[in-house]
Amino acid sequence: MPVLEGLWGPDLRMRDSGLGVDVGVCPDEAPSPPVWGSLRTPPITCGGLSLALELPALIRQLRSVWRARRGGPRGPEKSQTSTWVESEKEEVEEVKQGVEDGSAHLEADGRVNTGHAGVLLVERRGSYPQIDLRILKTSAQQGGVESGTRRKVKRQLSFQRYCHASRVLRGAMPNSPGSLHLLDKNYLGQAAHMLSKVGTWNFDIFLFDRLTNGNSLVTLMCHLFNVYGLIHHFQLDMVKLHRFLGMVQEDYHSQNPYHNAVHAADVTQAMYCYLKEPKLAEQLSPLDVFLALMAAAAHDVDHPGVNQPFLIKTRHHLASLYQNTSVLESHHWRSTVGMLRESGLLSHMPADISQDIEQQLGSLILATDISRQNEFLSTFREHLDNQDLDLQLASHRHFILQIALKCADVCNPCRVWELSRQWSERVCEEFYRQGDLERKFDMEISPLCNQQADSVPAVQIGFISYIVEPLFDEWHRFTEPSSLSHTMTGHVHKNKARWSRLRYANTASDSQAEEPEGGGRGGGEVEGIS
Repeated sequence: MPVLEGLWGPDLRMRDSGLGVDVGVCPDEAPSPPVWGSLRTPPITCGGLSLALELPALIRQLRSVWRARRGGPRGPEKSQTSTWVESEKEEVEEVKQGVEDGSAHLEADGRVNTGHAGVLLVERRGSYPQIDLRILKTSAQQGGVESGTRRKVKRQLSFQRYCHASRVLRGAMPNSPGSLHLLDKNYLGQAAHMLSKVGTWNFDIFLFDRLTNGNSLVTLMCHLFNVYGLIHHFQLDMVKLHRFLGMVQEDYHSQNPYHNAVHAADVTQAMYCYLKEPKLAEQLSPLDVFLALMAAAAHDVDHPGVNQPFLIKTRHHLASLYQNTSVLESHHWRSTVGMLRESGLLSHMPADISQDIEQQLGSLILATDISRQNEFLSTFREHLDNQDLDLQLASHRHFILQIALKCADVCNPCRVWELSRQWSERVCEEFYRQGDLERKFDMEISPLCNQQADSVPAVQIGFISYIVEPLFDEWHRFTEPSSLSHTMTGHVHKNKARWSRLRYANTASDSQAEEPEGGGRGGGEVEGIS
């Protein structure tokens, strides 16, 4: 697969930004053990206050002096002082927690060795420096990007409509008649009809996203959680669940042509179809389903719209943070953990269970690293050759979920042509935008990112040949007999043949561009992919 290796590069590792501490140690940096107990200011005084005190004691002394000078905490002064002191105490605790958390070290397999803090470091959402993509915003940006305020208002209104319509909040049991109770009445009709067929392979996620007013991911996840009874089984708080899903959906960048919330919803819908495969569905536990859907929904969250080699050669802090190993995937996972904790979705569970869920989510999301394709494919093929997969074992089920997520992530060529073509054009547009950015800053243009040299048909033919076909050939062996697998295989072959015809038409058109009548050859189909 040399045509694709240059795009994805080697595996990666990182260093945290949200808390200002390192995960692992960069080669050029000496490790420095976190210290809180010795955090003291120089022994000087200011206004009668001893600055040799530890910071918490200093704050208490400041509060006492403040109250003495103001004649005691009364009236509006009490409110202002209390607010100030509380904010300072919160800041102190946050800094202390950040230093304590610095002892956790992220291992290569996605697990952590904990120090005295004993917790997994997480990233703040949007904590990394933004990549300047302003040059990529064309005049035909199809409506532009919504402002942050408008998105928040939109989410709030959607949540209010959701609360008004939800029968779960009124005690309805999952899987009861009318399982669309998680949808507001405004979404009923066409959107509800589509959800009734969400398990079909020709599901049009683009249409569904329009019908749900851009809330396809939240709507789909709520529906699938209800279908599987996960809300009842795990005793999930509906408000926290919606808060978490809203955060995930909002943290996908809508300006990305491909890696956006619609892609996440599409992968989630594909994962649902794979979970229904008879050979797999009979063995899955509620926890397996919960992990699979959650990982599918969040597997690309906060994707910056550029690939891993771009982050490495621009010395982006994420590349240093994760030491050039699975940079984006690690960021997606750590961001997901941060949102889980911020929303409190798992706060009612014992700590060991919630931490295990976080680790398994990481294992699933990290499996989507395309640079590890051969590793997973070889293991999968070996299991199938030896016929030693035992789905009664949790470890074997988890491995199959990793393979299923990898399949769902790259299943676009397995869709019907009308959907597959849209995804192909979107991913290539994202590649070309990165190439434009690299050209602007006189950088070497990454493979597949040069619009003049890498046509959409050529990119897709290589992707299908080196990534999709080998993976889905083995998936077909695992799920056999499966009508869905036969359908996907048929679409792949038809779509590859169609891309081949379009590539030939492009070549013929280019070779006769100087002839007046030559420009129209194959124009009917080629025009649509330009």
